[in-house]
Amino acid sequence: MSHIENDNRAVALAAEAVEHVKSGRAENGSRALREAVSLAPENPEVKAAFLKIQSEDSIHTLQKLCGKFVLEQDEWAGKEALNYLDRSGEVPEHIAQECLELVVNQNNVQPKYLQDEIVAGLVRESMAAKSAFAKRLLEAPTTAFMQLFDIGDKSANSIAEIVLTPSAWSKEWDREKCEVDVFKLFLAKLLEVGHDYDGRALKGIARLLARDTGRLHPIIDEDIFDAILCSLDYRQPNEVRSQATVVTAKYLELSKANGQTYVCRFIPNRITKGLSEDLVLAFSVAAAVFPIMPNQAAALFLTEGFVPSLLPLLEKKNRSDKVEQAALNMLSAACIDNACRKAIKKHCVQWLKNVMNNGKDDRPGLAAVILAKVLDPTIPGEDTVVKDQVKDNAVDGLVPMFKKLLLDPKEANKQSSIEGLAYASIQPPVREALANDRLFLARIMDLLEASKFRPTIIFGALTVLDHLTRYLPVLSEEQKKMDQLKAYANASKSADKPDPLEEDDAVTQRCTAVVDAGAVSAFVAIASHLSAASTAVVVNIMLSLTRTPSLRGKIAGQGGARFLLKRYTAIADTSDTDRKARYAAAHALARILISTDPTLLFPLAGSPPLISTIRPILSLVVEPQTDVSEGPRDLLPTFEALLALTNIASTPTGEASEVIIRLALATIEDLLLSKNTMVQRAATELVCNLTNYAAGMQAFADRSPAADRRLHILLALADVEDSATRKAAGGALATLTGFESAVRGILKRERGAEILLGLCGDEDEGIVHRGLFCVGNLVETEGSIGADARTKVNDCGGVSVLEELVERMGERKKDLADLGRKVLAGLKG
Repeated sequence: MSHIENDNRAVALAAEAVEHVKSGRAENGSRALREAVSLAPENPEVKAAFLKIQSEDSIHTLQKLCGKFVLEQDEWAGKEALNYLDRSGEVPEHIAQECLELVVNQNNVQPKYLQDEIVAGLVRESMAAKSAFAKRLLEAPTTAFMQLFDIGDKSANSIAEIVLTPSAWSKEWDREKCEVDVFKLFLAKLLEVGHDYDGRALKGIARLLARDTGRLHPIIDEDIFDAILCSLDYRQPNEVRSQATVVTAKYLELSKANGQTYVCRFIPNRITKGLSEDLVLAFSVAAAVFPIMPNQAAALFLTEGFVPSLLPLLEKKNRSDKVEQAALNMLSAACIDNACRKAIKKHCVQWLKNVMNNGKDDRPGLAAVILAKVLDPTIPGEDTVVKDQVKDNAVDGLVPMFKKLLLDPKEANKQSSIEGLAYASIQPPVREALANDRLFLARIMDLLEASKFRPTIIFGALTVLDHLTRYLPVLSEEQKKMDQLKAYANASKSADKPDPLEEDDAVTQRCTAVVDAGAVSAFVAIASHLSAASTAVVVNIMLSLTRTPSLRGKIAGQGGARFLLKRYTAIADTSDTDRKARYAAAHALARILISTDPTLLFPLAGSPPLISTIRPILSLVVEPQTDVSEGPRDLLPTFEALLALTNIASTPTGEASEVIIRLALATIEDLLLSKNTMVQRAATELVCNLTNYAAGMQAFADRSPAADRRLHILLALADVEDSATRKAAGGALATLTGFESAVRGILKRERGAEILLGLCGDEDEGIVHRGLFCVGNLVETEGSIGADARTKVNDCGGVSVLEELVERMGERKKDLADLGRKVLAGLKG
């Protein structure tokens, strides 16, 4: 390239570098400038560009980006400014203040959402920005408030963040004064005509009320609360209604009787007016407050004449569809209370059926849901006629409609379908019908996978599956007697046999249908989108599904084991509900690991490793599921956990055994002494596998007092009535007696040699085989310990026992007879 071409190229690169830097792309500008300097270091234009860029380097990157965004309306610069705030952490104080001034003070900045996010980002990341705007609020609260409020939701939310951050203020008194001013300004925005920014105002009110120490809620009088209640109108956008619900709940909590009085006046006053608009508001408010103040709302609902007076209002020919929808919302919410359900059943069933059969839009589905809630034949104390009518309607009418709604593309109808099925599936006949409908089960699985971002639908669908797969609780004899006493006390026949559709065989068939429909695969697909409540339901479903051994392979094949391990890890351990969910997840995981090869599910060199399953399973052994006050401890999880650990301990490497020994040796030792035969047997079988590895051998044969104690326990277990326990103890002793220290420990025990000889005379040939190994190891031990052992065995009649054994086995069991001869030779030699 010629000198002239170099100069021309360098000049072009220098100009390009200047533009890059001006646009905030400093790295690109630096690269272009370096190339220009390398081509023509003495070119005056290149030198000028270098000096210009050098002078601009003193301007902070965020300042450049904010300036370009605000002054030149450069959307790219705005996005880069936002990215800088997200990734760069703390911003220098003076830079944050200057950028906030620049972005807030400019009008007509486009796009508005970027201005909103940049302001919120500056306030979030910089205490200096908070302090700077705190001064503005102190000097001119209304002007400063309106500046941020008008920019957008996030900027408006930043106002609350500023007044709730004490370190942004020089004096606490100033902060408290501005907090009250800002609260009043948010209320004023809510009361404005037009309601364009009700959601924005309510969010600020909610945030300030949440931190109220008693200074803010008294500002809300009945007129202001009236405006808040009007925001609960079901026709309002979800954002407005959700924030209004938060504000209402918090205000009722803080104001106690005052707020409840306002609500109890608002609803009847609006109903008395009788206009459609007032009825919609009254019913909407009633629907919203039932979950917040159920006792007071139920008392209002059950006021004499209230429910009967609704029907004439709702049955008018010219009644607005919106009134009907609001009334349905209220009735659905009222079902939270048992007495309200009875009132609805008494007065509203016919009207609800009419809406279900003839209504439009989402109303038929919602009416069907309410019927499912109130028409429950399992409720005691109902007369036979009502029960028959209810049963026919529930099974023959409601469920098919819910299935049909499941196919509707409208979100509201899907929600109604799932909610209705969740209630209807409480009844055993409905559970059976749903489980036998393969098409329905396939749709439920498809719906789960398609609803990753719709938590209410996920929870409802899981609730249906939980009802389909739930077994009746296993009661102890004492609990059964208590149930009988309660039944006699209530003069009822609840001591009768349970519905055949609730017995184990029927539930197992339903579980099989659910697994075959791909439920576990669906759970795996939505795992990262499960709420805490949904997680608690799904692990209980998995616990039911894994109860049947023949299903465990399919469940594992669909990813169930890894799913349960991840759920166990993800569940917080902060409440009783969390702890029960973790326990259920661990129990289901243990069941899978009993029936499958652990190394296939968790390869030894894979991720997560097999040893990561040990802690969850040990939680079943170490931690009781319930308090003592809740009744006797259920030992089935402990038993199944021991079986799973036994399977894990049989893996080729000794790593798993080492972890089990390290974490739970004391607990396992206690379980060897359990009064429950099955638990004691499982613990002994686990020890039998553990002793195949170094950590297990040391635990029972390292000459320490603790090891001698454990060895003594094993000897005792080799002499119990349960043959499976004797066999497992004999297996462990067969391994341990290969070590002199264990032989020494056995000889210390008065009946040590006698117990091992007893194994040789057992009826179970497997036990005999283990006994022969134990006695053989004793008599083949070298030195003085071996001599001692042979003496002890001889003193216990060892020769006659072994000769009798050889004769008994004869040609029938030649391998055992040959082994007996070998041991006998060692004893005599």
